Amino acid sequence: MVINPSIFKAYDIRGVYPSDINGENTPLIITAIYRFFTSRLKKSPLSVVLGRDMRISSPSLYEIAKKALLAEGATVIDTGLVSTPTFYFAVFHYQYDCGIQISASHNPKEYNGIKFAVREDHKIVKIGKNTGIDEVRKIALSETLTERNLKGSRILHPNVIDDEISFVTKNFDMGGITPFKVVADPANAMGALYLEKLFERIPGKLIKMNFDLDGTFPAHQPDPLQFETLHNLQNKVIEEKADLGIAPDGDGDRVFFIDEKGGIIPATLITSLITKEILAKSPGETVLVDVRSIGNVRNICKKHGGKVSVSHVGHALITEQLNKENAIFAGESSGHFYFRDMGGAESSVRAILYVLDTMSRTRKPISEILSSLQTWYESGEINFALSDKSAAQSLLESIEKKYPDGEVSWLDGLSVDYRIWRFNIRTSNTEPLLRLNVEAEDETVLKTNLEKILSELKETGAKRK
Repeated sequence: MVINPSIFKAYDIRGVYPSDINGENTPLIITAIYRFFTSRLKKSPLSVVLGRDMRISSPSLYEIAKKALLAEGATVIDTGLVSTPTFYFAVFHYQYDCGIQISASHNPKEYNGIKFAVREDHKIVKIGKNTGIDEVRKIALSETLTERNLKGSRILHPNVIDDEISFVTKNFDMGGITPFKVVADPANAMGALYLEKLFERIPGKLIKMNFDLDGTFPAHQPDPLQFETLHNLQNKVIEEKADLGIAPDGDGDRVFFIDEKGGIIPATLITSLITKEILAKSPGETVLVDVRSIGNVRNICKKHGGKVSVSHVGHALITEQLNKENAIFAGESSGHFYFRDMGGAESSVRAILYVLDTMSRTRKPISEILSSLQTWYESGEINFALSDKSAAQSLLESIEKKYPDGEVSWLDGLSVDYRIWRFNIRTSNTEPLLRLNVEAEDETVLKTNLEKILSELKETGAKRK
């Protein structure tokens, strides 16, 4: 059986259906994952949470995965349609051993994939490049891998989302939530499930856009980082005179927000808001922020008695670092929000509630709340195509030489810090791209240095996308 090695990514398994991932190679991939689980956890059989998204190919791959796990003797916890945060919640909250989610996140409709994780005590360990995905690849590509014919068992566990919503809402004064008008666009994807459930518990009006689950994504690709996909939501917020707009990604583990003026809110400002709220009750705790943009969150931590730690980019890596450092919270520029008491995994529902709760208590519009938290300005991520990805390191080293008086870090790509501005340039984990982020405490300083670096990158031959 041919398995394309390139489907084993930095954070998960992902490829085009049916050329890369299909009914023939999925049993071997699932078997490899399960045997990796048993080796890591040093026991068998295991309880395995199994979930899926709404992609056209997901139901068949789900049944194939279930059959392969049963043949390994596993106890399959059959959760059916669940968002990725709900999947993680099921693994850690009910104390199951591990889990497998059939999903390709925000990728276009022709893709599918597999996210998988193990539970170690009350921590979720997502399997990525630092935690075993290479080992899974080796097992899957092994010519000696054969399926067993054991008889596992299946436990139906529907409606996990009800327990998830109950678990998250207990941390908030639900009676104090103002009945806001909120417009949401989950792009016919998994975020629709938790948005529906959440707004059954809180007052206000939920105006729905693209809520019917549809794996063909008839409205637009479910990737809020592609800001062009947010235009209709922005317009709807203005048209409805709504207080907030919400846009989850395809599997629901990322979420972006639109302010009452129709503006896209940078994820780092939501991280700043949540950080302030958390530190008010838990001073001295550590908060993680990814290397792309750190200024706003760093200043919030300084002001409110917290510690800030900088992480690599990538959900599996951030969860790993959060658990290692026992951080209470992490926010990523791409809209992932991670919490220690969710096992280090994402909770978009909790992020949404922090926003609504803060708006309710302050009785201020979200744009006004965030303007008081913004001390640095960000360029947003700018991508450059590379004709040769192997040349990226030498390109970054050439850029480094142009900034000899800055504080240099190679944590994830090249970061150069000055007192009033900084930048990060890193290679993509999945595409032949360079990604640039520049930030400064003054908009003029930002513009000046951004133009300078753009010119320097152009001189190297990198082409802006």
